[in-house]
Amino acid sequence: MATDSDPFASIFSQTNSRIPEDTVFYAIYPDTSLSNTFTSSYTPSLTLQTLHLEILNLISPITSSYIWQHQPFSLLVSSSSSHLPHLHGTLRFGDNIDDEWFAVYLLFLISNHFPNLSIRVWDNDGEFLLIEAAFHLPRWVHPDNIANRVFVRGGNLHIVPQDKLASPALIDSLKFLIYYENQSVADNNVQQAIKNRISDYPERAKKNTHKVRVRVPVSVAQVLKYEPCLISLGVEGFYDRDIDTMKYAAKMERFLSKGGRGEELVCASVTMSRAMYAQLMQQKFVAPKCYPKMPNRDDMEGFMEAELGMKIACGFEMMYQMRRKEGEEGKGSSWIKYKESLEKSGFFEGFLPGSKEYKRLMEKAEEYYRSSAMFSRISEMMSAPVRRIDEILAIQHSTDDFQNQDVPPSDDDSWLYNGESELSTALQERQKEMDLYNAKHKHKQKLKEPEDAGPSSDADLSDFDLGDIAKTMQAFMDKVSSYKGAEVPENRNMKEVDLDVDQFLKDMESVTKCHGPEDIASDVSEAASSSDMDFDESEDGSDIMEPSEDNEDREDTFMHTYLDALNDELKNTTLKKSFVHANDNTKRNEGTSNAAGEDMDEEFTPVDVDVNLVKSLLDSFSSQQGQAGPTSNLLGLMGLQLPRDNNSKGK
Repeated sequence: MATDSDPFASIFSQTNSRIPEDTVFYAIYPDTSLSNTFTSSYTPSLTLQTLHLEILNLISPITSSYIWQHQPFSLLVSSSSSHLPHLHGTLRFGDNIDDEWFAVYLLFLISNHFPNLSIRVWDNDGEFLLIEAAFHLPRWVHPDNIANRVFVRGGNLHIVPQDKLASPALIDSLKFLIYYENQSVADNNVQQAIKNRISDYPERAKKNTHKVRVRVPVSVAQVLKYEPCLISLGVEGFYDRDIDTMKYAAKMERFLSKGGRGEELVCASVTMSRAMYAQLMQQKFVAPKCYPKMPNRDDMEGFMEAELGMKIACGFEMMYQMRRKEGEEGKGSSWIKYKESLEKSGFFEGFLPGSKEYKRLMEKAEEYYRSSAMFSRISEMMSAPVRRIDEILAIQHSTDDFQNQDVPPSDDDSWLYNGESELSTALQERQKEMDLYNAKHKHKQKLKEPEDAGPSSDADLSDFDLGDIAKTMQAFMDKVSSYKGAEVPENRNMKEVDLDVDQFLKDMESVTKCHGPEDIASDVSEAASSSDMDFDESEDGSDIMEPSEDNEDREDTFMHTYLDALNDELKNTTLKKSFVHANDNTKRNEGTSNAAGEDMDEEFTPVDVDVNLVKSLLDSFSSQQGQAGPTSNLLGLMGLQLPRDNNSKGK
């Protein structure tokens, strides 16, 4: 048993394990697992075993002839006493997504026949059933708050409501499903979205299979005769090959007799999934030198059958030798992940591979690994196909057993080249679903707009009084804000702070005017005369020192000089043209003949502040293109809502 100080303890912990990709997980919780009637440890186990057998009897007629991509649908009885008694399983579907949805169909089927079960199903993407029904979910559903809420029960999808259980543990949700089952049933649209996905099963599972005639060595034909399901391991061995496993295919020690190249190929019919067939067909592979002679390319049909059979035979050889080796060593992918975890944790202390210290630490790691429960499980799992193949090949067999058999022709594989139309159909269905969702969402928004918007929300721009914008903005600017900032809503309490605003402004004005650059350079005694004590002696401001006339004259002279210089700079720019002047409309109507006089009039014409304000706000609102933005937010706070610019829609 690993202790806290054990450097290997964290390697096998569940918290440090990563959810495998392309794998679906499921767990079945019977209502009796929450009952208090269990008084002994063996009673729940017996109940689960009985349930296990009943479920297998239900699904076996459907799954017996199905070829799974990597591993069959299976259920195990929970062995941990620290968890609720339940059945569980995993299914690696790889490139064949149909395997995952076939498993979902089986779980719904089990749920229909056993209504007192609560079933969880998820994969490396999380609650993928909710992803399928994403357009119909309640607004509160989010990946961060959906843990322990999604179940299959009574043939329906259940989502434990957030307002009933805030952050439920698994046992809390299971109890809720038992006592308040009707309150957790998902919406009909959610149910329909998922059931549409599995509605064509199990017929779709049959459609997903592909029968093909191949020419293979007699040993391969013998294995497929007794265990057709092992084709999945053969295809996996071929498709996932690497440099190490290719060495096994170069020798073909197990599936070719010593004669090797002179061995005769036999015809056999192989049933596999469409995904497996595509994996074999899409990769080019040259036959090993030891492989029997292939038919001539002039015999296209015979050559295709032999080439496909060669890929299967090589895949079987690579799978068999790799599994045999990993079964003996008890290693495989789990050992690789285990060693990577040791490297990341700094177990090898930076020693280089091959060094004496590195080998010593590696031996220690391997010793610990062999003593773990994982070693025995991996060894048993990896060795099982090898033992079964050895048992089959031990049965007396020869090429004569397969010579006079009537092998049916291969199924039509046009689906392999016409998948584009099927993909387009699926995308169109998704697009329709999305369009329906968007239309429904827009309809709801239109229903809400008359309630939330002002009187001009749906009005045309011609019916909207633009003067309201300038008036409202002016009223807003005239308001006196509190220490918290500008307060937009009307009827706000202005007595939150007891502050004499007029007196405060007078005090600030006197400070800024009296303490100019000249006053700062004056002596200390003169500065002391305007101390804080002088301000305190007068409440009405009559004793406050007034600015001198000389200071005012100097300030006025400076400001005029500064403004003249600023105007001269701005005359050479286009900035003045960006503002609307008070008599712009008049000039446009009457027309002018004196350009110089027009420039002089423009120079002395004041800028129309209200018109410029409204124009800038409208330009900003138009650039929002119907989305939320600063203009709509600001005017919305002041109780105004501009009508939508129909010309900007769809941009």
